[in-house]
Order: sequence, then structure tokens, then C-alpha cells
Amino acid sequence: MNKHLIIEHLTKSYGSGSLAVEDISFEVDQGEFIAIIGPSGAGKSTILRCINRMVEPTDGRITFEGNDISHIKGKKIREARRRIGMIFQHYNLASRLTVMQNVMHGRLGYMSTMEGVLNRYKEEDKQKAVKFLEKVGLSKYMYRRASELSGGQKQRVGIVRALMQEPSLLLCDEPIASLDPNSAKVIMDLIRDLTHEWNISCIVNLHQVHVAKEYATRIIGIRQGKLVFNGSPSMLSNDVIEEIYNTSIENLMIHEEVADVV
Repeated sequence: MNKHLIIEHLTKSYGSGSLAVEDISFEVDQGEFIAIIGPSGAGKSTILRCINRMVEPTDGRITFEGNDISHIKGKKIREARRRIGMIFQHYNLASRLTVMQNVMHGRLGYMSTMEGVLNRYKEEDKQKAVKFLEKVGLSKYMYRRASELSGGQKQRVGIVRALMQEPSLLLCDEPIASLDPNSAKVIMDLIRDLTHEWNISCIVNLHQVHVAKEYATRIIGIRQGKLVFNGSPSMLSNDVIEEIYNTSIENLMIHEEVADVV
């Protein structure tokens, strides 16, 4: 069986010579739901940004759907990104545009530059957007500006925009970090259920270990840019968690409780 995504010896260094990610390797099967955990600054976001080529890898190989996308440029990057949806911590919406306009931006990768500028979206795409918005409970907000929405609602718009790309892989960079616990559960339920429904592979960066254990089929632990754990949630023992975060479980629980309140 061909792997959906293969990361081999991924390394990313910046101008100072510091390594954000060092020799990371893992594979993703179609439809897997993987959580990446680790302390702030461990390299979690860099891994996702290398996968969708927002960041240029320094070394290593990224194979997506059988194609090496490690150093592709121009049109080939655009074609690969059509199949890789991205959900951001701070939503990355155009605040002055409506919910519907933001959602339709998910189709831009399939359109010419002129079609995008003129907003010449296909009617079938508009109907699909409406159905997605109904599915996430936002149909009555479709003509409101994004700036008028709550954080949880904005993230739901981000999910729909990503799904409009018809991705086979969804990357989620701390999608619940800015949300209250109730909104966070809604978002995680949506991401899990929708990716499962359409057999979309998902990699989600998470700060909260308990959320990763609840939702993921597999967990990857990153510490100081290196992979230190790759296994099922049941294998994530307290000893392993303490190794990943370099702190005691008691101290980590205190910080997670603070994070949940904020």
C-alpha cells in the first residue's frame, strides 16, 4: 500500500544556523488523524509549513501522493497545495469580507488569476459552499463580515474554506489555541468528523495533551526539533510525556488548566 505522505529526514535551519527541525521522519496513511505535540518552539508549526511548502525545507524529502514535493516551484506548488488544506490558529480570514467570500477563496487554486480577481466562481462551487456552511451551522451568517464572528465561528469558516479545496490532506496549526474549551470541543469534533467522512488525512498540532489523546489515531511527540515519540495514544505514558515536555506531569497539568481557561 502506498503511503499518502512520507517525511524523510526533514531538516529546517534558519539564517542563524539554528535548527528548527532536525532529521524528522514519519509516514501518514490515507485517512489517518495524527496529532503532533510538544512544547512551544519545538518545531511543530515548521513541520506543517514545510509540508505545504510555505517554508522551504533545508534538507530531507517530502513525498505527497507519490510525488516528491520537497523543492517544487511555481505551478507545481500551486497544484500540490490544491490537495493540502490548511487551518490556522488565528483563522487567517479576510476580516472585511463576508463569510461566503472567505469560503470561496478555497477555490482560488482551481481558477485563473483573472477569474479569481473577478470572483467568477462556478455555480456548483457556490452551492457546495452553502451546503458546507449548513453542515457547520453557519448558513445564516454567510453574508456577514468575518470580523463580526466569534473565534469559534471564524475557525469553522476556516474549516469550510479548507474543505472547499477538496483536499486529501488537512494541516491544522494549533486550531483551538485561541478558543474557550466549549468552542475547542466543537472545532475538534468537526475536524475529526469531517475528515473521517471524506477519508481526508489530518495532521493537527496541539498544545493540549489530553485533546491529542482523545482525538488522534496516532501521536507524534517533538522536542527541540527532534522526533522523540511516534505511536498510538495508548502508548503515550506519563514518562514519555515528561520526556517530550521536559517537565513533570503535575506541572504540565497546571499549564494545561491555565491554557484551557485562557
